Amino acid sequence: MTRASLDKQPHEVASMFDDVAEKYDLTNDVLSLGQDRVWRKAVAQAVDARPAQKVLDLAAGTATSSLPFAQTGAYVVPCDFSLGMLRVGKRNHPHLPLTAGDATKLPFKDDVFDAVTISFGLRNVQDTDQALRELYRVTKPGGRVVICEFSHPTWAPFRTVYTEYLMRALPPVARAVSSNPDAYVYLAESIRDWPDQPALAAKLQGAGWSKVAWRNLSGGIVALHRGFKA
Repeated sequence: MTRASLDKQPHEVASMFDDVAEKYDLTNDVLSLGQDRVWRKAVAQAVDARPAQKVLDLAAGTATSSLPFAQTGAYVVPCDFSLGMLRVGKRNHPHLPLTAGDATKLPFKDDVFDAVTISFGLRNVQDTDQALRELYRVTKPGGRVVICEFSHPTWAPFRTVYTEYLMRALPPVARAVSSNPDAYVYLAESIRDWPDQPALAAKLQGAGWSKVAWRNLSGGIVALHRGFKA
């Protein structure tokens, strides 16, 4: 595996996610050993969506992550750049307003959403800083951002074991359950090379977000970052 495999163009990444759309939710459940359900519950609690609020769920994929927000009575917009993911999502959740969009140039006006969130998708955006600025732009003053992303385990021995799992165990498991196992080799590399918790917090602050904080889930395998628009 080489760093070059991470240097994919946006259309290549979109195509990759199109290919895994059909079994995406099942594969995530298997590869995370069921932890993805715990992580999504934590996201829903952090977003704290309420009736009549507008929530942007960016990189929503098949819109499974959007359902908890819709169940609160909030108006949730699942947005993704993979048309394959959106097609599966629309088939499964026809009542949701799934929207195609690029995270670096969102198709929404300024100051629209009470809350914006992205789970396990920021790593796959070509320009992270621009995406964070776009999320800031479309958020109302006083609104909030919640980012759930793979991160760096805080305990060094566990971090070593986790990295070994990503690089060695994840691809064979993906071959057994995914429609495009090569995509999960890319995802494993992107997780390994992703900034740690303080570095992502600094990026949020650089994009204009205030009161930035994070908490670790599953020992730091995942981190939940939050911020507010002043």
